[in-house]
Amino acid sequence: MPAKTEPSKPPTPVRTDLRIGDRGPKVLALQQRLSALGYWLGEPDGHYGSLTRQAVWALQKSAGLSRDGNVGPATQKALANGVRPSTNLSGNGIDINLKRQILMIVRGGEVKYILNTSTGGGYEYETKKGNTATARTPKGTFTVYYTVDGSDEGFLGTMWRPRYFHGGYAVHGSPSIPAHPASHGCARVSNSAMNMIWARDLMPKGSTVLVR
Repeated sequence: MPAKTEPSKPPTPVRTDLRIGDRGPKVLALQQRLSALGYWLGEPDGHYGSLTRQAVWALQKSAGLSRDGNVGPATQKALANGVRPSTNLSGNGIDINLKRQILMIVRGGEVKYILNTSTGGGYEYETKKGNTATARTPKGTFTVYYTVDGSDEGFLGTMWRPRYFHGGYAVHGSPSIPAHPASHGCARVSNSAMNMIWARDLMPKGSTVLVR
C-alpha cells in the first residue's frame, strides 16, 4: 500500500500592517514620517510603543479613519498623502478639536504638533462633594491662568503637570489616553507629551486655548 501523506497545511498569511510591539526599520520609517508631519511621539527608535500608537491614533483621527492604532492600508495611505489637521487659530496657542479628539499646538497660525487627546466622555459621575455631574469639556476660547509643575489633585481627579484654562479644567498628563472621549472634562494627553509641553514652554500663562 502506498504511504499515507499528511494533508498540506495552508500557508500562514503574512502580516503587512504595523502595530504595537513591532520593531525594526519599517517602524523607524513610520516614526520618522509621523514626526515629519507633526504627530509627536518622542525620539524615533524603531520600537512601536505606546507613544507611537498615540501618534498613529492622532493621524487616524485627523484622517477620519477607524481608531485601531494599527498601520494598515488606509492609515498607510493617509501617511503617504501627508494628512494633517487644520487649525482655527491665527497666532500661537492650543487648538482642541473635540470631534476629532486631537490637540494641536499652534505657532504663528501653523500646526506644529498634533497629539492624541481624550476629553469629556459625556457620562455622569459623582463629584467629591457628592453631587452628580456630566463629563463634558467646555467649548470656547480661554486663557491659561494657572499651572502646577507636578501632580495636582483637582475636583476632576489627579492630574500630571496641569495647565488650567477654565475653572478646574486643564490640559494635563495621564497614564491613560484612550482613542475615545473618556475624561471627566479635562483634555488628557500622555505624561510624556505633557513633559514635552513643559520642557518647551508651549502653554505659558496667558496663552490661548481654543476648544471647539
